[in-house]
Amino acid sequence: MGKRGPKPKFTDVACPNEQCSQFGITEEGNVTVYGTYQINSGKIRKYICHTCGTRFCDRTNTAFYDLRTNDEKVQQALKMAMRGMSVIGIAEILEVKPSTVRFWISRAATHSKKVNEVILKDVETPKVEMDEAWTFVEKKCQGKTNTKTKEPGSG
Repeated sequence: MGKRGPKPKFTDVACPNEQCSQFGITEEGNVTVYGTYQINSGKIRKYICHTCGTRFCDRTNTAFYDLRTNDEKVQQALKMAMRGMSVIGIAEILEVKPSTVRFWISRAATHSKKVNEVILKDVETPKVEMDEAWTFVEKKCQGKTNTKTKEPGSG
């Protein structure tokens, strides 16, 4: 029992250690908070898995892990990059180095790829859906003419 009562069990948090028997399993009650630390964006919880002893935090296995920059600034940079802004333009607006912006974008891309590998695993797309997608693209391109081929929708 802690100073202020029993420590709460975090049932929505899973152990990130792949060698742990409770890896990726939530609602087992094996994970508890053992402290917090302060960063620019606020407090971050630290957890411990009582099955394997692994210590981790809220940001473990995220694109924000081990970044010391404010979360909002990184998110803003990623939004600007998705809208097509140049790395140099983003760096000037946020008053950071272009190499920092490139690092954030690279980190986010790597994390997104890992997430896609897990989520989109074994997803089967019927041929009908692909035909519908091409029909949609064709409709969006109607009226546009490629200057090289002079065919509608070929560019």
